[in-house]
Amino acid sequence: MAQIDGLLVLSRCHLTGPLILNRAEIHGDLDLRDTVITAPGAEAISAVHVAIGGDTLCTNLAVQGGFRVSGASIDGEFDLEGASLSNPGGNALDAYHIQITEGFTFHPGFRAEGRIILSGATVPAAIGFCGAVLNNAGDVALEAVDVHVTRNFDLGRGLAVNGGIKLDGSNIGTQLSFRDATLTHPGDAALSLRMTQARETDLRTQRPIDGTVDARNAQLGTLYDTPDTWPADIRLAETTYDALASPLAAAERLDWLRRGTDGYLPQPYEQLAAAYRRLGHEDEARTVLLAKQRHRRATLRPHIRVWGYIQDATVGYGYRPLRAGLWLMALLACGAIFFAAHSPGPLEAGKAPPFNAVFYTLDLLVPIITFGQEAAFAPRGVGQWLAYGLTAAGWVLATTVTAGISRAISRQ
Repeated sequence: MAQIDGLLVLSRCHLTGPLILNRAEIHGDLDLRDTVITAPGAEAISAVHVAIGGDTLCTNLAVQGGFRVSGASIDGEFDLEGASLSNPGGNALDAYHIQITEGFTFHPGFRAEGRIILSGATVPAAIGFCGAVLNNAGDVALEAVDVHVTRNFDLGRGLAVNGGIKLDGSNIGTQLSFRDATLTHPGDAALSLRMTQARETDLRTQRPIDGTVDARNAQLGTLYDTPDTWPADIRLAETTYDALASPLAAAERLDWLRRGTDGYLPQPYEQLAAAYRRLGHEDEARTVLLAKQRHRRATLRPHIRVWGYIQDATVGYGYRPLRAGLWLMALLACGAIFFAAHSPGPLEAGKAPPFNAVFYTLDLLVPIITFGQEAAFAPRGVGQWLAYGLTAAGWVLATTVTAGISRAISRQ
């Protein structure tokens, strides 16, 4: 609870016990540059609710033990460039609910053994971890839940993390970047972005993230990514994005969606289709929605799947309407050729119109119009069974085309 009307300079010091600044008020800078503080298994620096009227300068600070600044208020920047924090199995830095009026800098050369906690932090400028090394194998290495950053949250350009990164619920004003970062947390969540919001999100990591990427319910803005760095397991339930910087072909993007392990979910397909439509790529959007129906079909009961296979084969669930025309042309040709060679007899001799094999087949195929042929002639034997088949095929095509038109109108 000390009150210091000026700077507190402890640079180039070597302390073999803790530095305690709880609830202190420092009206100027706190200078810990090039200082070494050793208190293994304890809080080497305890500055809970400290109020600093200037910058907190921790360049090349070396700490063995915990560094706790939860609830601190800093009217300047918090600079940890080149610092080394070591508290294996514990919290290397606990900056829970910290408020900083300028930047929160961990680059370049920052190293940490243990967990970094930034949850609840408010930073009107930016947070940067470029080139930092975070190690907390088997656990969360960076916990930054509900963080509010007005500008960038930069976790790229050489960042190496052995452990998980948890950014759930954070709000980033401009860009959240993992460009050229290396994230490793095998068998667990390497990156959690649940309910995170950002204007831009860059997931072009140095290599594919080793572990699960959980982006459920995230709002990613403009999304930057490349197929070469897609993780093996990415969860996109209720994830939204305004645009894809690299839209790619639908076939490639569908491989991206299939990397999820949440089972069949319609929203990721609809979100991707909407992104293609905004670009004017209607064919790619239909390809995505067709894949959605096929995925859904795999979850249905066997007897219901049969109708799905019929819709798929005939008109691609309505997303391939030209197929209906091809089927109609093929069936019309088959029927016309057969009935031209095996003309059915008239039902009432002398009253029937002249027989026309093409229009008779059309009467069988198209249930909503009539040319007066079907009612006037009655086939026998094989012709009768063919007529039944053409009538059934016509109803199937009419039903599936109607369903496809309904989907196109509703934009599902």
